[in-house]
Amino acid sequence: MKRVMRMLGAITGVIAPALAMAASPPGAASCLGCHTVNGGDNPVPPIGALEAEQIVSAMQAFRTGARPATVMDRVAKGFSDEEIKAIAQWYASAKPK
Repeated sequence: MKRVMRMLGAITGVIAPALAMAASPPGAASCLGCHTVNGGDNPVPPIGALEAEQIVSAMQAFRTGARPATVMDRVAKGFSDEEIKAIAQWYASAKPK
């Protein structure tokens, strides 16, 4: 029974984010390569815990080099201001309740 419950949990953990991504703005799914929405065992900050303004500000700082990064500086350069705002608003609405 424990094995079945673990398997169901693993399946839910894969399917639920995929279904949620179906309604996301273009590019939002790429964030989940490193970030989680609501935390977990991940050293990368959960993106769903941030306000939209925090995400926009961070992405702009990564893009200009004002905020040091190993990967996010290159990621941020791939999005327009409008795309960043749409993604930020979408993730901010995914906050843990």
